[in-house]
Amino acid sequence: MSRRASGLKAWVLQRATAVYLALFATYLIFKFGFAVPTDYTALVDWASTSWVALGLLVFIPVTLSHAWVGFRDLFMDYVKNVSLRIIVLTITAFAFVASGLWAVQAIIVAQIA
Repeated sequence: MSRRASGLKAWVLQRATAVYLALFATYLIFKFGFAVPTDYTALVDWASTSWVALGLLVFIPVTLSHAWVGFRDLFMDYVKNVSLRIIVLTITAFAFVASGLWAVQAIIVAQIA
């Protein structure tokens, strides 16, 4: 794949993930705006239903992919030193992977409980 196609791929990924994020955020706004869970167990019960758990499990990589494209483009545009850019991108990637694993673990624990 050429470098131009790589930029197009990132652009399409950014737009596709934004659509999912907007739809899921709209659902969450309506859910918590009109039917707020009364306590922690109600929230866990809601999060452990199959469709919500699946939506949250999809939400995690979609959010991280969306953020990765944005941060990568930001660092490529504004961090001119290549070595520093690689270091910053590596730290960001590790932080995103750790955040993603933590979030998946939280959803799985809620599903089990």
